[in-house]
Amino acid sequence: MLLKGKVILVTGAGRGVGRAIALEAAKAGASVAVNDLGVGLSGEGADAGPAQEVVREIEDMGGRAIALTKSVASWDDAKSMVDETVDRLGRIDGVVNNAGNLRDVIFHKMTAEDFQSVISVHLFGTFNMSRAAATYFKEQNSGAFVHMTSTSGLIGNFGQANYSAAKLGIVALSKSIALDMQKFGVRSNCIAPFAWTRMIDSIPITDIEQAKRVERLKTLKPERVAPCAVALLADGASKVNGQIFGVRNNEIFLFTQNRPFKTAHTSDGWTPETITERVFDQFKQDFFPLVRSGDIFSWDPV
Repeated sequence: MLLKGKVILVTGAGRGVGRAIALEAAKAGASVAVNDLGVGLSGEGADAGPAQEVVREIEDMGGRAIALTKSVASWDDAKSMVDETVDRLGRIDGVVNNAGNLRDVIFHKMTAEDFQSVISVHLFGTFNMSRAAATYFKEQNSGAFVHMTSTSGLIGNFGQANYSAAKLGIVALSKSIALDMQKFGVRSNCIAPFAWTRMIDSIPITDIEQAKRVERLKTLKPERVAPCAVALLADGASKVNGQIFGVRNNEIFLFTQNRPFKTAHTSDGWTPETITERVFDQFKQDFFPLVRSGDIFSWDPV
């Protein structure tokens, strides 16, 4: 069993991808701290039921689990949940940052509250939980983070400036954690999951092509994402650090990361005029087009 003896904390684990990861981690032998507020997609309300139900599922299969129903968006709550995990389950070996919300709206209509609410849960939530666990990971000289990013951030999407900014920010945060914590035996990686969840189901359909993409997404089960997350938490991934994976049904992708690939130089120094006249024209064949995630992943799932 890949995670035998380990304790894994999964946020947003009451439903969807988080639930699938929590159950898969338990099947792999881990004790699981199941975090979920039980709120609506935009963050309203609260219900301890989803987290408690996943705990019962894990216990029914003979595993060990606890429910955590505080908010990842709160620094104090995040620390409290990590501390409670250690107090009740004895240690902490991995954190899966999966909790999220949506406030989709076209950019020129997006409010500050729309932006902040999504950044608070996704980006600050990932930081809060990771930072709280980092103290324990450093002390024990081991630990693994798995963070959920999205092709909305890696590639782009309509009406998701808040979500895209948060998800691309998580990639940078993960890389920084990997660089800073590698000397303590700590790893940090990202997964961009493709799965039909209630979050995806809430996105309005605006055109025929999007409708077709939605039909493809409906075939993608959250349970297909979970094995990759568990593998990244296991000791067998000890040399995997700072990477970005995508999981789409039976496909696993390794994403590229930003590197310079073309250069322009002059011995005379650049002016705005010469940049306009020479550099833009020289680079234009290699400019990236404005595409959405669905334009890139246009084939049927394997």
